[in-house]
Amino acid sequence: MDEILKEIQDLTYLSWSKTRKSSGTAGSFLKSYDDSGYIKKYYKLSDYDPAKGIIGHECINEIIVQRLLRLLCIEHLDYRLIHARIMVDGKELTTWLCESDDYKKNGESKIAFEDFYLINKKPDETPLHMCERFGWSDKIYGMLTVDYLVLNRDRHGANIEILRSNKDKSLRPAPLFDHGLSLVCRYHNIKELSEFDVMKDLPVQSFIGSRSSFENLKLVPSSFLSGLPKLRQKDRSTLFDGIEEILGDAYMDKIWEMIWRRWTNLGSL
Repeated sequence: MDEILKEIQDLTYLSWSKTRKSSGTAGSFLKSYDDSGYIKKYYKLSDYDPAKGIIGHECINEIIVQRLLRLLCIEHLDYRLIHARIMVDGKELTTWLCESDDYKKNGESKIAFEDFYLINKKPDETPLHMCERFGWSDKIYGMLTVDYLVLNRDRHGANIEILRSNKDKSLRPAPLFDHGLSLVCRYHNIKELSEFDVMKDLPVQSFIGSRSSFENLKLVPSSFLSGLPKLRQKDRSTLFDGIEEILGDAYMDKIWEMIWRRWTNLGSL
């Protein structure tokens, strides 16, 4: 399956609904699904404003971040970027959106991590310590690392999920998903973009960590970081392949500056 589908698809039959927006930015995020086929498909839009239309590029971020996760060998949900016609509030729009499959296996159910934590934590046990007790350390370390690299602002307790098999009662963290509110998602013009310091420690939501992605990275053992595949300058072309005409040079330059500078800063942290 192509990761980017550039030929415009007719998805005007989809019905869109608002979802919780916890970033504090303007606009809203709309999601939809299609369960008419063998595999249930989920869809989401970038930031939407009723007056201005699609004003964000969060869906493009999903593709960039999933490629970074692939380079670092961290399990993640696969997204597909689709150029499509859709209907929102009775108006037809042509935009880019994300498609993903249901990641639950047959017989699995899911629960938000924050709910799982409240049910299963021991007295005075932190979310991280509970994950370590369940044997999920590397999954969480990988999440905290990539959230630092891309400045993910939105890893709240429902953006992490636990999957349970009703057959064998096993538990596992869901593949990492929902990375749209990251990178330079808040900057919608070149002036704001050029003034943004990619090493600034902006406040983030992290149910397992703190409001600082830098402090959260300190929760990750150096042995885990040193065991990650090494990111290289040539990987830039992998991250942006096929996205050049969608995003533009200024945004790609700033995104790569963020990822590369934060990656090279790992050693000092």
